[in-house]
Amino acid sequence: MHRKPGPKPRITLCRTDHDRLLGLAETMEAKDPTFAETMIAELERAHVVDDNALPAKVVRMGSTLTYTADDGEPQTVTLVFPVEADIQKGKISVTTPVGTALIGLSVGQSIDWTDRSGKLHRLKIVSVQPEGAPEKAEAAAR
Repeated sequence: MHRKPGPKPRITLCRTDHDRLLGLAETMEAKDPTFAETMIAELERAHVVDDNALPAKVVRMGSTLTYTADDGEPQTVTLVFPVEADIQKGKISVTTPVGTALIGLSVGQSIDWTDRSGKLHRLKIVSVQPEGAPEKAEAAAR
């Protein structure tokens, strides 16, 4: 028995991420129409705020975050643009189905998302570190 996706949670994006992601979706429309359509739908439903007004608990581009998928083990990843993606280093592209699902969510929120094979998953945000936080903490410790 297949379950249907639940309602989409409210998401919040900062203006810079919204504008860059819209540009990315428009650029990729011919190459990856599924991503472009999904991202544009996410951008249209997002609450957009000034960059400095985005709460720290919200996933933005460059955020390192921990999530659980399908009630499994927590995974920690950094959400990046495609050119920075490196799965070995835990850097996942916003153009992947899970990356698109993560953007704009807050700690404690869940979302249903569909992988490339068509399987439905649910993920939940456990924690979010602001962009560059691990590097800043390492630099401060030196």
